[in-house]
Amino acid sequence: MINVLSLLIGWLLDLMLGDPSWLPHPVVGFGKMIAFGEHRMNKGRHRKLKGALMAIFLIAFVFAVTWLICSFLTSFYLLLTSILIFFCLAGTTLIREVRQVFLALDRSLEEGRTQVARIVGRDTSELSAQEVRTAALETLAENLSDGVIAPLFWLAVLGVPGMLAYKMVNTLDSMIGYRTERYRDFGCWAAHIDDVANYIPARLTALLMIITQKGRFSLCKFVWRYGKNHASPNSGYPEAALAGILNCRFGGPHYYFGELFDKPFIGENERELTTGDMKKAVLVNRTAEVIMVILTGLCLWFI
Repeated sequence: MINVLSLLIGWLLDLMLGDPSWLPHPVVGFGKMIAFGEHRMNKGRHRKLKGALMAIFLIAFVFAVTWLICSFLTSFYLLLTSILIFFCLAGTTLIREVRQVFLALDRSLEEGRTQVARIVGRDTSELSAQEVRTAALETLAENLSDGVIAPLFWLAVLGVPGMLAYKMVNTLDSMIGYRTERYRDFGCWAAHIDDVANYIPARLTALLMIITQKGRFSLCKFVWRYGKNHASPNSGYPEAALAGILNCRFGGPHYYFGELFDKPFIGENERELTTGDMKKAVLVNRTAEVIMVILTGLCLWFI
């Protein structure tokens, strides 16, 4: 019962607050740990081995420390776990950021490019208005998995320590899991670990998105067809689900860190995206999130 209460409190806090800029966030600490290790280890020979050791150590360290804290501070268990769950969820912040992209784009293309650069890793300086909207909605779909469904999945499977460990996995991938000259070897293991950790959650996210459409299970064929059209073995599935729901097209070539990555398209209907599409996508995200919170609560209750 106490774990279910922690989940509800943590989720409600995220719903109301998002990620306040004034509040210290564990992921910021994770990023500093990763940067510290990368600057000292990503050089010389055996970079792939060094990257693997760093990634495994940091993930195990976060899991162990969280488990110890939760085990010994039993008097504050409800408060502590609620706060940690709140920190691990990013649904509200993501939706706010995507809304801001569309509002900024209504003012000017340059503002839209600047705003979308906050939530994507690609070069946004030359994006068209359509490409800005596409990038924002792709991120909304992909990060529904990374920022909401996957953390809740690992909470159900391994408890709060597993949830925090997943956030470290995700942070490692977002910082060093790129196929660029600098990170190709050192971040190899971080990227593969993230692929494994997100394999089930990404496909579960797509299924939950389809369920929000009142049983339009014909979308499953669309997701199965286009979900593989992505450099990531996972990100394509929630993106394909949203593309199918909106009847639009995602993907295509993008620039990352000055290098062109020729990604295949997800979907076929190259139509103009609108603010209405954003509002529909937000509703899909929120509904899928609610369903996952209920499922996670049931898992915590019975297990």
